[in-house]
Amino acid sequence: MEFVATCLFGLEGFVAEEIEALGYKKTSVIEGRVSFFGDISAVARCNLWLRCAQRLYIKLGEFEALSFDELFEGTANLPWERWIGANDMFPVKGHAIKSKLASIPDCQRIIKKAAATRLLSKHGTAALEETGTKYQIAFFILSDRASLMIDTSGDPLHKRGYRPEAAEAPLREMLAAAMVKISRPRGEVLLWDPFCGSGTIPIEAALMMTNTAPGFGRSFISEQYKEIPSVLWKNARDEAKSLQNLSATFEAYASDIDKACVGIARSNIDRAGMGKYVKTFHKDALTIETNGRRGTIVCNPPYGERISTKKEAEKLYQKMGRHFETLDLWQIYILSSNENFPALYGRKPDKIRRLYNGMIKCGFFQYYKPRK
Repeated sequence: MEFVATCLFGLEGFVAEEIEALGYKKTSVIEGRVSFFGDISAVARCNLWLRCAQRLYIKLGEFEALSFDELFEGTANLPWERWIGANDMFPVKGHAIKSKLASIPDCQRIIKKAAATRLLSKHGTAALEETGTKYQIAFFILSDRASLMIDTSGDPLHKRGYRPEAAEAPLREMLAAAMVKISRPRGEVLLWDPFCGSGTIPIEAALMMTNTAPGFGRSFISEQYKEIPSVLWKNARDEAKSLQNLSATFEAYASDIDKACVGIARSNIDRAGMGKYVKTFHKDALTIETNGRRGTIVCNPPYGERISTKKEAEKLYQKMGRHFETLDLWQIYILSSNENFPALYGRKPDKIRRLYNGMIKCGFFQYYKPRK
């Protein structure tokens, strides 16, 4: 079977690495998606384990679609009946890029009609009631080539289940996980987010360092699919439980100048089961100290777009640059949408990684070498 894992722009490499670590072979990597082959058990294992992906789809087929007639015929030739029963729901959504078929509503209508025509014929029924299990059909048309898929995740994979409460402008969990990966966390090195907000970065770090499957505490739409035996989900969860290492040596700090954020972070950390590894407290980021420890800062300070003003954010970056220089040889990783961040911070980064926080293009500014 062929699968497609989607993600934020810039995270494709991380998703590909995670897929290969699970033992599956990737077939292609393009902006925002990674395709790979696997058996049916990959539905459960990948939904549970992919930290940096947005959704996991089963790919039913791909074909050229220069016209609505070709889109109809290509869709009608796919084996929808293998998954969708006579009474099941099958809504359609998707998008098209650089293609002649630019009207999304028209594409949805054509694909729905073609799938229904096929299902009526294969199931031998006069009508499709659509009162049963929901099978979300997704299409992606790029340069006139259409891919048709079925969603297996339901809620996006970044919704781990530990964050029903969120501070203003929360960081998506998969982006936080990627930031942590880039920072190379180690058991003997403190990881500190002094702008913790909802606590997402420290939580993702603790989940990673304890080898906790990020999807372990939630459910997925494909658990309702009759074609996927429930034993596969049980086996995948049993495997995840056996691989978890709650005796890991790791410590993270989640602090914030806003006491309300600290309270939200504490609740989310406890809900994620990571209270043993993450300490929360109220503190101004501009007053933190090393106390003789080795440490790494990974943070997402305000951009001046949804929290504070741009001018206030720029002043904060200047103060951060001056204060963080006092933190001995600590490594610093900062996400910001401000292209002038290095000048404001007062130091050229050792490396910049381009990432997207939702639709906001950001730089992940990395300082890991001693200042010259």
